[in-house]
Amino acid sequence: MTQSSQQAQQTIWLTQDAYDKLQAELEDLKGPVRQEIIARISAARDEGDLKENGGYHAAREEQGKLEGRILQLQDMLERAQVGETPADDGVVGPGMVVTYKFEGDDDDEAESFLLGAREIESEGLTVYSPQSPLGAAINGRQKGETVSYQAPNGKELKVIILDAKPYTG
Repeated sequence: MTQSSQQAQQTIWLTQDAYDKLQAELEDLKGPVRQEIIARISAARDEGDLKENGGYHAAREEQGKLEGRILQLQDMLERAQVGETPADDGVVGPGMVVTYKFEGDDDDEAESFLLGAREIESEGLTVYSPQSPLGAAINGRQKGETVSYQAPNGKELKVIILDAKPYTG
């Protein structure tokens, strides 16, 4: 794997709006939401025996999920490439709307998706991450190429890249 493709996999392309929403979610989780869970854990702990305290265990589990989401958001925001429109050169990469069809299908069966972070999914446009099987297979490829990849069910699929245009949001 070349360094540029490794870097592309590490970078998460986000629109400014998506970045702002994730930043707001992170601040909310680190502030009021975290404090509310800590207060519930403390109140449940004050009830006594922790072995049979369902409220305590539920709050601790919720805290674990919250901390995991906080780490996920921090990681995504650190790796984000915000709103920089990629070059309109027909090369597939994060921030590109890719139109493809499965080999053997008619052109009217073509589908389009945005290659980027799932958090920027917008109405009418599916988002695949560059780490997904299809995303990884076509990342760095050019319009007109036929690419094989292994679907999650183990089946080998071939797609033809019909177009790759920068996402304009």
